Amino acid sequence: MKTLREPLRFLASEELEAIHRNARRILAEIGMQIDHDEALDYLKAFGCRIDRDKRRARFPEEVTEGCVARMRRAFAACRWPQEMAVRYSRVSFQSGAFGVHPDFTVSAGGYCVFIFDERGVRRPATLADTRRALKLAHQLDQVAYTGLPVAAQDVPLPVRQVRMAAELVKATDKYGGIETLTPFDIEYVCRIGEVVRGGREALRRRPILVGYAEARTPLCLDGNMCEVMIEYVRRGLPQSLDTMPNAGATAPIHPAGALALGAAETLAGLALAYAVDPEAVVTLDITPSFADMRTGLFKYAGAERLSLLGARIQMISEYYGCPSGVHGGKTDACSPGVRAGVEKGISMLAPVLCGAIGFGTVGHLENAVTFSPAQLILDNEIARYVRRAVRGFEVTDETINFDLIRRVGIGGHYLAEEETLEGFREFLDRSPFWSVMPWGEDAGGSPAHDWTALANRKVEELLSNDVPSPLSKEQIQAVDEIVAEAEARAREGGAGG
Repeated sequence: MKTLREPLRFLASEELEAIHRNARRILAEIGMQIDHDEALDYLKAFGCRIDRDKRRARFPEEVTEGCVARMRRAFAACRWPQEMAVRYSRVSFQSGAFGVHPDFTVSAGGYCVFIFDERGVRRPATLADTRRALKLAHQLDQVAYTGLPVAAQDVPLPVRQVRMAAELVKATDKYGGIETLTPFDIEYVCRIGEVVRGGREALRRRPILVGYAEARTPLCLDGNMCEVMIEYVRRGLPQSLDTMPNAGATAPIHPAGALALGAAETLAGLALAYAVDPEAVVTLDITPSFADMRTGLFKYAGAERLSLLGARIQMISEYYGCPSGVHGGKTDACSPGVRAGVEKGISMLAPVLCGAIGFGTVGHLENAVTFSPAQLILDNEIARYVRRAVRGFEVTDETINFDLIRRVGIGGHYLAEEETLEGFREFLDRSPFWSVMPWGEDAGGSPAHDWTALANRKVEELLSNDVPSPLSKEQIQAVDEIVAEAEARAREGGAGG
């Protein structure tokens, strides 16, 4: 076998069922606060019990079960689109065997507010930083998708999402999902996507730049997120309701309770999507973690999160049948260094071993608030390391090569053998960041092995390259005109939100 055969599983089948059973019960007996009249109307017509005064929807268990069954049938039918990049990774809309994916994808993006620049200064990101980050991500061989690694804070907020979408498509063809906060954003971002794909129908079949709604744990879906979700569903674009249960703060401290709460929230989004359009393309999503009890921060890394994340992958990808990537390659460290390397390496490898089809978003520091160009370079190398680590090897009489072993015999060596010359590049990881050196050249603090310095030099090298836009001149002009229209409308007060 060339790959690992089985993923790591943290949950038994009866435990998966228990989480789902309690998620159904949460929705049926407690319900969700839905702060949007139209969404409540849709859910009432769909069979939910609505309390208008409390803005609460309760979902009978047969409604929830019907939605899950409908989603599974849609996935089995392999409806288009079959997959899509999202802000943190990618999702698939077709069922498949649950296993380890050595072809996992890596995503940059994440819409960070701050940048930790090459001088070691943390500051608000600018439009120039956005363009540099996209240029870097485009050239990195392990990065398959990128949203906005860092969002320009010097672009006015009412048009920031539209401007960022334009910068993304002009810089790279590794189209990832981005943030959309209002129907205004969606309108113009989708028009940009249509320019890239060649029309509305082409965008539906091969969606790009799609955001998603997020619940406010515990059990709340605000009006703004309802509008985002409903607008995407009406346009025929894929959706999920992402949830971020923060165990100990906004969710039970026990991981089982946090997962059950998150499952209930994302299942409510599934029901809302089908209530709007029975043919909606929908998946499920949970992003769970623990609250740091000293600071209250949502932990994107940490040893305790790995089993929780592994259980989440198993719950969503195996039990519900929604193959997806997860938040991985994360660190809670505020600067590059040993801690960041440990947390990033483990939070890349563990999800892959647990069956994730991808992870992201890389290049982040500080709980995904700050982007670092140097860290993006290092993360690319860590991802290469992980990809090699999960790749196995074939075992056949030819690969064992008994004749070679007999020819070299006892006490010989294989350095001069043709098989060694032809094969070492296939089997050895030769990253310049992880070279094996003797003590004199690899002593602690050696300038040759200052990884941050090496990464910053790589940043300079890549930024000096001439990288042409993947769009034609006509497409660039069309995108710029869309941005100009959005800016004019925003100045007139029509952006909403």
